[in-house]
Amino acid sequence: MANQPVVAVLMGSKSDLPVVEGAFKVFDEFGIPYEAHAMSAHRTPVEAMEFAANAEKNGFKVVICAAGMAAHLGGVVAAHTTLPVIGIPIASEPFNGLDALFSIVQMPPGIPVAAVTAGKAGGKNAALYAVSILALGDAALAEKLKEFRRKQTAQVLKADAELQEELNRR
Repeated sequence: MANQPVVAVLMGSKSDLPVVEGAFKVFDEFGIPYEAHAMSAHRTPVEAMEFAANAEKNGFKVVICAAGMAAHLGGVVAAHTTLPVIGIPIASEPFNGLDALFSIVQMPPGIPVAAVTAGKAGGKNAALYAVSILALGDAALAEKLKEFRRKQTAQVLKADAELQEELNRR
């Protein structure tokens, strides 16, 4: 991948950073350049719309939107670009992220936003989903993703073998 950011990570507010940091780690591991911004569908609607409308022209291939409560950021972005948009529902009061999840998964026909795991795993899963999208046109990245999956499988199998040994010693 070039140094030009290909993934945009938008947060409804800076308080969403602990969740999206998981995405940054994945992108760093895979060597995928990204750019992150705090941008609100409600408090900075013009800026969010302009960012989305210009995202493809600015070289982005995927946009990740993390937002809580009404979680309209992903929908606003998707309404202004044809790029894939991945929504991360952020847990917040009073519904602990259920409201954000419903907002993301109830997009009207024709304006899709993919939804990933709520909570801390959301950033990592959103990034891995973005990697899988980018890997469609990049054989080297596709191989890196396959290797990631093989290592992940090996870790779980190793943990299971250790568990079985521990249980057999009882």
